[in-house]
Amino acid sequence: MRRKDKEIADIGGKLEIIDKNRVCRLALSDDNRPYIVPLNYGYSFENGDLTLYFHSAREGRKLEIIKRNNRACFEIDCEGVLVEGETPCSYSCVFESIIGTGRIILLNTATEKEDGLNRLMKHQTGKNVTHHFDENVMERVVVYKMVVEEFTGKRGKNREEA
Repeated sequence: MRRKDKEIADIGGKLEIIDKNRVCRLALSDDNRPYIVPLNYGYSFENGDLTLYFHSAREGRKLEIIKRNNRACFEIDCEGVLVEGETPCSYSCVFESIIGTGRIILLNTATEKEDGLNRLMKHQTGKNVTHHFDENVMERVVVYKMVVEEFTGKRGKNREEA
């Protein structure tokens, strides 16, 4: 990271950003053409490894791209707040963001899919409830995870400095 003064180095600070947000932008490469899509997500952080979970319909451009190239990038950010300055170049923004890369893996078994959906539901609702999904639902949905290989955190001015 070029701006070390903005880096969030501690894992707790990075996970706090991941935990308080609900939308992740997943960036894929479609034959050397970028494609980005906002998605709701769930996550796990176990033994130092971050995994993001997503779901979608069984067809569409996103899945076609993933089947051809499972390498991906993701971005999660908090709403920015403008910090006014005395000159145009002294304006800034209060923000926090996480950016990372990894591989997308489609989940195939009912157990894997149900686990992924439960992680998604827990994160999105804030409720630690285990759901059991109808067989018909499980057949209609694709659940996939991103095994994150690396991720960084960055923070602009905090609200107290603004």
